[in-house]
Amino acid sequence: MIELLLDPQIWLAFATLTALELVLGIDNIIFISILVDKLPPQQRESVRRLGLFLAMFMRVGLLLGLSWIVGLTAPLFSVAGIAFTGRMLILAGGGAFLVWKSSGEIRSLFAGADDPVPGVGKQAFGLAGAIVQIMVIDMVFSLDSIITAVGMVDQVPVMIAAVVVSVALMMAFAGAIGRFVAAHPTIKMLALAFLVVVGGVLMAEGVGYAIPKGYVYSAMAFALAVELLNLRLRRLMQAGARRQAPAAGAAQRSRLARPAR
Repeated sequence: MIELLLDPQIWLAFATLTALELVLGIDNIIFISILVDKLPPQQRESVRRLGLFLAMFMRVGLLLGLSWIVGLTAPLFSVAGIAFTGRMLILAGGGAFLVWKSSGEIRSLFAGADDPVPGVGKQAFGLAGAIVQIMVIDMVFSLDSIITAVGMVDQVPVMIAAVVVSVALMMAFAGAIGRFVAAHPTIKMLALAFLVVVGGVLMAEGVGYAIPKGYVYSAMAFALAVELLNLRLRRLMQAGARRQAPAAGAAQRSRLARPAR
């Protein structure tokens, strides 16, 4: 253990893997934030933390079962020349679930069904349904994350430490990200579109087509930067309109006060 702590290559691998886990965990945070937004306010923070704890425990559990992870990469059957593995099936199923859930949320936004005050039906389904969906998507994201980690680092303690630190950092920022997404409908729509894209990427990987995630995340970052500029522009325009409103009102009152000729 002392040798690990004194090895600069281990620290470099730990920092790199932690950063990678954070990037891969953004999708998880967005999904959890959108799910908990439908819960009563007093439950949101606890369910958000529960979701991230589940993600951490699943990642650590998968790391401790590396033989099972290796088994998931072994071919199970072939269709049309494509050798399907357990990992591919899980990614394809998780991607399909993510596309289905995200597109449903987008439809509900257009239909006006995304009511900030949940009804009785939503409350009955809310807590249990949110936890089940978080567990499903945690499994998918954890599997993808851990397989990436195994390909980068050989030391299991380093991988576990990187996972724990990355989840702790996600917990620190998840609340702020969730509130920001909930407060801005266009950001929420963009986040849902991101999840649809991620689900499509997972489905593509599930049938043997690897899409470089660097391209996907770069496109997402560019779209987010444009939307943040749009938000700032809208705020400036609203502030300008508020400043002009008193002046316009004073001019109107001045015209009304003039005696008729």
